[in-house]
Amino acid sequence: MKSHLVGIGGVGMSALAEFLSDRGEEITGSDRFLDHHTAVASLACLRARGIRLYPQDGSGVQDDTDRVLVSTAIEADNPDLTMAKKRGIPVVHRARALAEGLSRQKLIAVAGTCGKSSTTAILGHLFEVAGASPTVVNGAPCINWISPMRTGAVLSGTGEYCIAEVDESDRSLLDFEPEAAILLNVSADHFPLAESNALFERFLSQVKGVVVDGRKLPPPENVRAGDWSVSFTLDGQELTLPIPGLHNAWNAAAACRLAKELGISACCLPEALASFRGVSRRLELVGTSPLGYRAVDDYAHNTEKIRACLRTLQARAARVLAIWRPHGYQPLRAMWGDLKTMFGQTLRRTDRLLVLPIFDAGGTTRRDISSKDFVAELAKEGCSAEYAETPECARDRARAWAEGGDILVTLGARDPGLPGLCRSLL
Repeated sequence: MKSHLVGIGGVGMSALAEFLSDRGEEITGSDRFLDHHTAVASLACLRARGIRLYPQDGSGVQDDTDRVLVSTAIEADNPDLTMAKKRGIPVVHRARALAEGLSRQKLIAVAGTCGKSSTTAILGHLFEVAGASPTVVNGAPCINWISPMRTGAVLSGTGEYCIAEVDESDRSLLDFEPEAAILLNVSADHFPLAESNALFERFLSQVKGVVVDGRKLPPPENVRAGDWSVSFTLDGQELTLPIPGLHNAWNAAAACRLAKELGISACCLPEALASFRGVSRRLELVGTSPLGYRAVDDYAHNTEKIRACLRTLQARAARVLAIWRPHGYQPLRAMWGDLKTMFGQTLRRTDRLLVLPIFDAGGTTRRDISSKDFVAELAKEGCSAEYAETPECARDRARAWAEGGDILVTLGARDPGLPGLCRSLL
């Protein structure tokens, strides 16, 4: 089987490419970042594995291509899709290809509006340390699994279970019929709350066995914050995760509950959690400057994720300096009011926010709003927010403000330049 992945550099598509390559498929791919000569870590990793990469001009879809795999983000007039139609090659959604590939093992699916990637990585790490040899396909790299030829989003195992993050944004979670599942939480993000709840309930009806439903569980007990960790009690057992945040205590507790339900011994949990190194761009502590301020990189891009990130950092610093890039015109338009209220409620008088231009991934989206407009709205809420025209401008302002004890954080999805921007703050 030879599969061509359109948008192969994205977090979901690069993980799928690695997973299918592990299963013996021949993989090719294209990406707009290649067209723009943008350095992307996932593309470098896939290229190191021998996967052939093409510009997104149709040239990668060839006579011997068996299928073309796409995500919902790929528009109908994409040159690769035009070529697939011309050659009569079937086009398959990434979720269906993943569901088919995972069908050899018992699937554990992790769903919810927030926390899926972290929980999937924690759960996979618990199974791995316990010797269960799981296969894992995640929406973000687990730092424990990263190597020059591994993105970190995929773990290739031989055990009976596979673990995967499933996505509600395009309803593709309904393509999966898991053996067991975690539903972490439900909030308004891609859909209104009532519609989101209905979608997740339909998903849960497809689960054959155990469900851990975070909406119905008591919180972990005795939660205690360390400098860069969180400890809690679960079923009388003391556990510590070397990643901060109350929300991560919830994520870890959900993973531990399901692991025990599926036969992972409780005695394995303390060691496994203690050796978990986190998920890339999920409260990732990038480093500490000689002046004594810390730089953190986080994928937070919707209202609840940004709130959780900021509150976690505020508990560890008297001042947080945040650089945020809205990840698209439509998402910002949809969350405009909620984001404005959230920033107004969450940012302290000591904190400062720099807002970069909206990330533009191309396509035909309406471009009738701007970050500058949003900053003007934040000013009405009394927020200390400024518009930064370029990443370099944001870097220079943040470094000029920063003092020992501060935390500087980069926030946002999609933009592959944000991790580098975070490193440059040091």
